[in-house]
Amino acid sequence: MKNMIKLVIIDFDDTLSLTEEAFFKIENCIAKKMGYPPMKRAAHQKNWGKPVKKAISERIPGINPDKFMEMHKKILPSFVKDGKVDVVSDKNIKTLKTLKNNGKHLVILTSRTFHEVEHLLDKNHHLNKWIEKIYHADNSKYLKPDPKVFNQSFTDFNVKPQETVYIGDSISDGVSAKEAGIHFIALLESGLRAKKDFKSIHVDFFANAFPEIIKYILCVD
Repeated sequence: MKNMIKLVIIDFDDTLSLTEEAFFKIENCIAKKMGYPPMKRAAHQKNWGKPVKKAISERIPGINPDKFMEMHKKILPSFVKDGKVDVVSDKNIKTLKTLKNNGKHLVILTSRTFHEVEHLLDKNHHLNKWIEKIYHADNSKYLKPDPKVFNQSFTDFNVKPQETVYIGDSISDGVSAKEAGIHFIALLESGLRAKKDFKSIHVDFFANAFPEIIKYILCVD
């Protein structure tokens, strides 16, 4: 008999919100301001999922990552304010509501830094009606793909690994989840990855759109 899922842990980028294209535009905006030619979309997608500060040196060779991040902190809020990034669709909000109404604890786990999630942490942000906690690079002892990244959430919500599911869009998401002994749902909505890309790990369920996660989570119960 399967264990009932009590805790739903959700990756943010290209999982709860489709963000790769928006951040591609943000990073090229910064590159231009710093005097660098724009990167190709393929270069951005190649290491999408890595923390920005580590990834940007591969995307734009020669750029100073510290100066880039200083610019990132200044520019990101304007994109957020204009609704150009980190938009969570109505259908995804409805999905969160359904899970919450079924007694699930909902949290976000992301490799973003504090400045990249500060707006999501605002008490007036509409996500806070459904999301109980956001684990990010500056309040987590570990980062993906280290499976210990989930340990704090197990403690905070008094759940066992087998009572937990992680929804993510990358291979590293799946690796960390399965090594931690938790359920893993691979979300393919962004189109950046396909089922065949996950052949090296066990995926409990593939979802083509975020609302489909309900089919697995509530069925396990």
